[in-house]
Amino acid sequence: MAVPMFPKPGVGPATARTLKSFGIRTVGELADTPPTTLARILGVTPARELHTLAHGVDERPVQREALVRSTTCSHRFPSDELDPAQHHRALLGLAHELGQRLRASHEVCRGLAIVVRYADQTSTTRTRRQPEATAHTAALTRAGLDLYRSLGLQRARVQNIALRAEGLAPASEAFRQLLLDPADDKQRRIEAVADAARQKFGPNTIRPATLADPPATARGAGHHRAA
Repeated sequence: MAVPMFPKPGVGPATARTLKSFGIRTVGELADTPPTTLARILGVTPARELHTLAHGVDERPVQREALVRSTTCSHRFPSDELDPAQHHRALLGLAHELGQRLRASHEVCRGLAIVVRYADQTSTTRTRRQPEATAHTAALTRAGLDLYRSLGLQRARVQNIALRAEGLAPASEAFRQLLLDPADDKQRRIEAVADAARQKFGPNTIRPATLADPPATARGAGHHRAA
């Protein structure tokens, strides 16, 4: 099958018209035309470039668009949940899990999104760009709760909540603004020690008290699902 001349890299409408006036209408005909003939029609440099492209040789560097990477943690309630306190507890667990995952892979996220699915199968999504790329659980928790509050949910029957870390990047490329806050530094040191313990003894070795399993008589917590 003959491949049309236009559109083709290096061949604009004006060049295509010029070539067609000389009976060159396809890529195959362009490839079969001697370079000296093309040079008389188009000029030396354009002729050389088009003749090379027509033979499938393209020395231009490949431009790759960076993939926008993300990772998601999801919590599904055992039944439609009305209690905001349970929503908050789920968000704490998701931020905790998301922070662990990012630090384990030596990554940070530039943005955070919350996705809330309701009993009627509709959903709401809110996204926010982080002031600075982070994998710090406390920062993820604050951002997640802020996003939740921005939804203004009132007695909503929530079926599922998910937190999605967006714009992932290597932690080595991120910068951290120094806060000169002893409490923040202490929190990050504790976080590093806890991560080391989890890596050695298992992911559930150390958990925040707020995420401790409820008593057996209480309503069971939902399960986490990672994507």
